[in-house]
Amino acid sequence: MTTVVLADDEALLRKALAALLPLEGEITVLAEAEDGEQAVAATLRHRPDVLVIDLEMPTVDGLGAVAEIRRVRPEQVILMLTRHARPGVLRKALKLGVQGFVSKAAEPAHITSVIRTLHAGKRWIDPDVSALAVVDDCPLTDREIDVLRATREGFSVAEIAGRLHLAEGTVRNYLSNAMQKTQTRTRHEAARYAREHDWL
Repeated sequence: MTTVVLADDEALLRKALAALLPLEGEITVLAEAEDGEQAVAATLRHRPDVLVIDLEMPTVDGLGAVAEIRRVRPEQVILMLTRHARPGVLRKALKLGVQGFVSKAAEPAHITSVIRTLHAGKRWIDPDVSALAVVDDCPLTDREIDVLRATREGFSVAEIAGRLHLAEGTVRNYLSNAMQKTQTRTRHEAARYAREHDWL
């Protein structure tokens, strides 16, 4: 029997998976979470064999939640669900040790088989996800992407500095570099430009 925690802000998809996964194989859903903070709390409380987590969620996104979980529970097996894996995001997730990537459009039977594959100690990246990851024309560094992502979420420079454990001046430098590379006038324009080009 494989135990999982399901984290996805789309209630319909989350509830459907919670109902269907046990029917497809020997899987027990221990808990559900609708945002990144709940995902962290549920994973640390229940210690599932596999965490199935959506990449894009409110409050703390999938990557933020994974980073937090990794700090406390480095051995946690993680399957990330994504609609459109951007190259930079995929790279960052792999650096964080995410073992699997599956498209949110996948059939429950496929998601079940990937959960079993990961639980057996192997890795899995859906072909359509890995194909997207190979095309990387992003000129931004990982840190520039981090500050633009935080900008997009509405945080001030001071808040971004606190969240990323950086000095405010360093955050401003990253934002300035990102604005130069995207040829935009404000950090919000730079964040929008990066998002439109699938770099965030």
